[in-house]
Amino acid sequence: MKLRILCVSVLITFLGILAYSFISTEMFYRSMLEGSNQTLAVYMNMFDKDSALGEEEAENFSQKLNGARVTFIAADGTVLADSEDVEIDENHLGREEVALAAESGEGYSVRRSDTLGVDYVYFCRAFSGVAGDFFVRIALPTSSEWALFADFLPTVIIYLIIDLLACVVFTYAATHFVLRPVENLTRQAALYDNITTKYGELRPIAEVLNERNRDIERKMNEIKEEKELVERAQNSKNEFISNITHEMNTPLTSIKGYAELLAAGVMNKEQQDAAYKTILKQSERLTNLIACIINYNEIDNSDVPSCEVDLSKLAKEMLAVVRPEAEKRKVTLIDDITDNVIVQSTHERMSEMVGNLIRNAIRYNKPGGSVKITLNIDRFEVADTGIGISEENLKKVFSRFFTVDKSHSGKNGGFGLGLAMVKKICQREGWSISVKSKEGEGSTFTVKF
Repeated sequence: MKLRILCVSVLITFLGILAYSFISTEMFYRSMLEGSNQTLAVYMNMFDKDSALGEEEAENFSQKLNGARVTFIAADGTVLADSEDVEIDENHLGREEVALAAESGEGYSVRRSDTLGVDYVYFCRAFSGVAGDFFVRIALPTSSEWALFADFLPTVIIYLIIDLLACVVFTYAATHFVLRPVENLTRQAALYDNITTKYGELRPIAEVLNERNRDIERKMNEIKEEKELVERAQNSKNEFISNITHEMNTPLTSIKGYAELLAAGVMNKEQQDAAYKTILKQSERLTNLIACIINYNEIDNSDVPSCEVDLSKLAKEMLAVVRPEAEKRKVTLIDDITDNVIVQSTHERMSEMVGNLIRNAIRYNKPGGSVKITLNIDRFEVADTGIGISEENLKKVFSRFFTVDKSHSGKNGGFGLGLAMVKKICQREGWSISVKSKEGEGSTFTVKF
């Protein structure tokens, strides 16, 4: 960047000096011509129109004019005499200064002399004397604009060298004072999260860098969370497979064992009937387990759009469905359901949520206990007076295949997936679910919409 600033500075100043040199040369040249014209006019006023027009008179007049070239020209353009003592055969009526004098009495021109090969400023005047009509031309040697510029060139080169040195010093000073705050800003960006500067011009850059740092930090946190979500999904997957394998192994082992005994023919009629019943029961258990797993996975995979669901009506219908089971277990159902509670979800997901919470409250209750179902526009709550959950198991209660009472595992379709389904449904709908419980006294599950 320093080199770029130096190059730009040198280029601009070089062009400036050259432009100034050309303009100065032009102005000096014009001033010089103006001065020459005035001098020639003064010289011309010193001429005596009645003098002779010979070579001697031309030389004498030239000496009187400090060596200016004097030429006498006849009215027809013939050169009568010239102070430079040269033979001139060309007719001079076509010369610019002579033509102007013939037309208006006087004429100026600047050109190169074809006879002498020298640049002159010419001034010509028409006269009428004893010798008749004639022209007197006086010329002073001059330089062309390019010749003047060539004369100035050494001085221009010296100025250019001085300019180069000045640009080097300027560039060093400018980059030191201008770039130092930027370098400090860069160091802060590399070392600190929050960048500050006292220079108002650099504050927008500092804000951009701060925002970039915050954005990078957010992205790093997202990547970290994503990795953790992957390293947990993988663990969860492995645990899920392990739990499925364990849950399936028990009925499959039972079915295989009884099938082998039946095939061996070592069982009597009564034992065979018992074996058939066990195989059928374990098959049903295996079928229920597979159905539970399918329902659990379909919560995430379902493409059914959400719609308005009358949760009050659904909850009352579910109470009617589970009431026979509650009566069988001698559990009282208490209805505290507000009418016309509408939520955005699907009928299937709400049936799973309400059914699992109410059935669990019945299954893990005590004979003579109760289950209170509360529903309003803020929450859905199921409170039971059952066996409760220990403090150490409260954190696991929503895990897959976790059951508080292992004796209930698989009984009536319970495999520890119900509460896991409820939690997944709540997460999908953006709701929260919590549980309060005391072992031996009961549990309360609350879904807040």
